[in-house]
This record gives sequence, structure tokens and C-alpha cells, in this order.
Amino acid sequence: MKPSTWVAVVAAAALLPGTGTPARATPPTGVSATATFDRTAGDTRVALRRITIAPGGDTGYHYHDGPVSAVVVAGTLTHYGADCQVDHVYREGDVVREPAGPGNVHIGRNEGPTPLVLDALYILPAGAPFAVDAPAPPCET
Repeated sequence: MKPSTWVAVVAAAALLPGTGTPARATPPTGVSATATFDRTAGDTRVALRRITIAPGGDTGYHYHDGPVSAVVVAGTLTHYGADCQVDHVYREGDVVREPAGPGNVHIGRNEGPTPLVLDALYILPAGAPFAVDAPAPPCET
């Protein structure tokens, strides 16, 4: 997705009635996030976040209560499924799509030498957190 498309999505979401809500994520070590847009309209929360993962950092195993799409702005994201296998390596300019639900547990890691930067769009149920922690699978121990 082109950056101009992200701007159009956020602009369209800004037209939704409702009140903005603050970012409630508590990222693990090596991860920081800034909400650039966060609005709830009815039973839907739409948020855009800039996420930075330091070299060697990761998101921890988690899932989302709604679909998430992201663009890799800088660096490389190595994405693992709940089977501890790499399901995709995303590079600058690539679009990441993560489906919703506890059946889609995953972890994102920055295994590169430079910071990983993502612009992530969340479509969530109202009141839902950005991510729900999940235990590390047995293959991780």
C-alpha cells in the first residue's frame, strides 16, 4: 500500500463520529510505539501507530482482536507463527497483514542491525487493546 493510501485511510477514519482514546499499550523492552490516530466510533476502534523495535527486540507472543495491517518504513521484520517457524520476512516497503483472533498468535522480531519502524493500522472492537499477550509456545522453550 502506498503512503498516500495510508493518508486516505486515516483521513476517512477521522470523519467517523466519536471521541479519541489514548494509546494503552505497554510495549515490551526494545519496543516503543506512538499513536498518531486513535478514534472509536460506535463499536469500532481505528488506530494508526508508529512502532519502533530496536535491534534484537521483539513484540512478545500475542494476537489481535481485530485485523492489523502495517507498512515496514525501515528495517526488517522477521515474523514467526505459534509454531516458532518464520512465516515471512518483511522488508522496507512491504505490507504486513495480521488476521484477528487467538488462533493467530505470532511474534515479530528485529533480527537486523538497525531499528525496525512500522506504521500499523488497527481495526479493533471498541475498548480492545492493541494486542493480547499470549504464552510462548512449547517450541520456544
